[in-house]
Amino acid sequence: MRRRISIFASRRYNVSLTVSLDITMPTLTPHVYWAQRHGDIYLRVELSDAKNLDICVQDNTLQFKAQGHGAKGDNDYEFSLDFLEPVKPEVSHRSTQRLVNVTVRKQEQRWWDRLTLQERKPLFLAPDFDRWLDESDAEMELQAKEEEKINKVSIESRIRKDPYLGLKKGYLFMYNLVQFLGFSWIFVNMTVRLFILGQDSFYDTFHTIADMMYFCQMMAVAEVINPLVGLVKTGVFPAMIQVVGRNVILFVIFGSLEEMQNKSVVFFVFYLWSTIEIFRYPFYMLACIDTDWKLLTWLRYSIWMPLYPLGVLAEAIAVIQSLPVFDETRLYSIPLPTVLGSSFSFSFTLKIYLVLMFLGLFINFRHLFRQRRRRMRSRKRKMN
Repeated sequence: MRRRISIFASRRYNVSLTVSLDITMPTLTPHVYWAQRHGDIYLRVELSDAKNLDICVQDNTLQFKAQGHGAKGDNDYEFSLDFLEPVKPEVSHRSTQRLVNVTVRKQEQRWWDRLTLQERKPLFLAPDFDRWLDESDAEMELQAKEEEKINKVSIESRIRKDPYLGLKKGYLFMYNLVQFLGFSWIFVNMTVRLFILGQDSFYDTFHTIADMMYFCQMMAVAEVINPLVGLVKTGVFPAMIQVVGRNVILFVIFGSLEEMQNKSVVFFVFYLWSTIEIFRYPFYMLACIDTDWKLLTWLRYSIWMPLYPLGVLAEAIAVIQSLPVFDETRLYSIPLPTVLGSSFSFSFTLKIYLVLMFLGLFINFRHLFRQRRRRMRSRKRKMN
């Protein structure tokens, strides 16, 4: 590197003197560590926070230039390596906060006696003992990889492909699409009515939304059947808790008691249910076609945490409000012999159901939280 320095001196009698000096600055080279396999050359360049990377292979010589923090602080660093034997011109590299990893492919898969064309290695070059292998060890590693590939192909050939896989995915896609459309209609309808009518929309929610909610919740029974017949790999019990619990609220509490249909709690139950499902069903729908949207995945595995407990709380309020109605109407009460009393009130069954409801909340919350933790861990591994 050459720099030109000019010195100008002024005298009293308008005499000037200009001195020009050409100074050659030494080229800064980073520490480079290398290792090889039969088909690849691995270089580890000790350069932190590297930027403006310029790495290429020309005439079988690797040229490296970059800015970063090396042995001489923050500076421009460069080096070149004349390889012993021909290499491919394509170079792959990956930069981290601490170093730059460079991989160069050999033209022929064979072991080199040394890295560079000149017998005397450069001062900045040293073996990478973290990746270093002798020729015999490298051959064993290569052989192990080949055996692994052969075993993988053999296992895949023995696994019988499901001839109905496309049909199953098509059914699951359509099921989730229909449920998504149904709950989206409910959510949009309730939201629009809330903006237009305000609190008045709370009291006629059932008469406006009930038919579509009946349809969606009857369809939801398939979520218990699907894992039972092996269409999806998920637990039967958590799905059954949710489907049975919602259908008790919808058909028994709201559907059979006209006194409950005009209460505001119906609005909150339906709205919380639909808010959860408009993110859950499209996630499963896209999973059928092997598509993953990061935002949708995060919403599916996160938004239930506040909404699911709120939904169970709203359901519990609905059950509590229905107890005096069942006591008064004696609906679903079981007549008993005179010796035992007049009848067995259905409200007593609902009180037991209230306890089971919160037990189911604990079981399902733990199940969903474990699902979320596994999913987020797998995403982090893919990103790394």
